[in-house]
Amino acid sequence: MDLPRSFTIRERSHRILDPFTDEKLAILGRALRPRPGTTILDLACGKGEMLCTWARDHQITGTGVDISTVFLRAAGERAEELGVADRVGFVHANASEFVAPEPVDIASCCGATWIGGGVAGTIELLEASLRPGGVVLIGEPFWRKDPPDQQAVQACRAMSKEQFTTLPGLVTLFRDCGWDLVEMVLADEDSWDRYVAAQWLNIRTWLDDNPDDELAEQLREELDTAPLSYVTYQRNHLGWGVFALMKR
Repeated sequence: MDLPRSFTIRERSHRILDPFTDEKLAILGRALRPRPGTTILDLACGKGEMLCTWARDHQITGTGVDISTVFLRAAGERAEELGVADRVGFVHANASEFVAPEPVDIASCCGATWIGGGVAGTIELLEASLRPGGVVLIGEPFWRKDPPDQQAVQACRAMSKEQFTTLPGLVTLFRDCGWDLVEMVLADEDSWDRYVAAQWLNIRTWLDDNPDDELAEQLREELDTAPLSYVTYQRNHLGWGVFALMKR
């Protein structure tokens, strides 16, 4: 059980595996104002940057769950680097099947709502680990502009236009699921650039070092097409944000 190698190649220099900068992640932490000792479960935690930096800055404790052994190894190294390995831990597991052994104050899934079959299902999955009165964090894309055709949809890494909704549509969905939206921090074009454009250098340097690898042809084709596709469609049409929810 692991993540395909192409993902770890694209994001090998990233600490945050979403279109969030360090500053955006810090803003979210300050907005939520977690008290020391706040417990967090982060499903599909990637390299654990949220848990590690919030443990340093806010003295939270937490557990991250991810399918990628490469990302979890990086998460453990980051916890050691920041001196918080005694407050955060990481579990190699399928996040779609994971429930915390004890209820937590914050249950999070930032950018991987496929683990619950979509936003509503992921909220339900997170609620299973949440204490009464706790906070759910959902990171999710949304359409900033209506995609004009299927080419634009696919360039935004969606199978269909219906896979994502608009920002008002997301807020409506949260309400209809029985949750209050109490905070949000949204990506901007610069944070999208830092996430997506940084992948191109990762791919190119990997290709230079691994010209005969079985993935080389696939990633060479990706590098040939991804930059133009991104600046033509994804940068303009797709938004992303993290939304804090509390049960009504």
